Amino acid sequence: RDDFGGLLGTSPAMQTVFETIRKVANSDAPVLILGESGTGKEMVSRAIHQRSARASGPFVAINCSAIPESLLESELFGHEKGAFTGAHVQRKGRIETATSGTLFLDEIGELALPIQVKLLRFLQEKTIERVGGRQEIAVDTRVLAATNADLKKGMAAGTFREDLFYRLAVVKISLPPLRERDQDIPLLAQAFLQKYAAETDKTGLAFAPDAVRVLQGHTWPGNVRELQNRVRR
Repeated sequence: RDDFGGLLGTSPAMQTVFETIRKVANSDAPVLILGESGTGKEMVSRAIHQRSARASGPFVAINCSAIPESLLESELFGHEKGAFTGAHVQRKGRIETATSGTLFLDEIGELALPIQVKLLRFLQEKTIERVGGRQEIAVDTRVLAATNADLKKGMAAGTFREDLFYRLAVVKISLPPLRERDQDIPLLAQAFLQKYAAETDKTGLAFAPDAVRVLQGHTWPGNVRELQNRVRR
């Protein structure tokens, strides 16, 4: 009955996820969302934002693995005019543009160590310095992060800072892979079927019992995203 931004599930594992979202939404504590690719980590972050006191503020998402390391610092923290070749104007970064709202850092395990240091300082002090700047800027932004990587292995290998991990993982939400909540597959498949049937003006579509058994028997390595794409196809 509750709205979790499109997240669906009656399985015990998903009920635990929903209960945690309810509990953490109105706090400003950082949340680390763990799960395989396609399990809905960004949907969880949006659900937290939408249920929080920051819901009227911006929700800003950035995929840390999709931006080259050389550009990521400027993308997150912004830069001053003349900070580097091509910096013709001052530009706010994603952390600043998420002021009064929520910043979602996807694939947090891909951050380079120098940027991890700057992010840790922001989480501790709630201030940033733009690239090329010397002024400390106070920023009121809540940080949610997600990864499908094993950050503890990263800490052991020296590629992820232990102090940053504990700053981000004040609350942890672990999303189960779809194969571990197969009782939710008929519910999800029917929801996707209704959505795409409506888009194409097809009515009365439903899955045959044999089709449901096949859906539940598949391991879904791509998780909910794979199921969604398969139903659409």
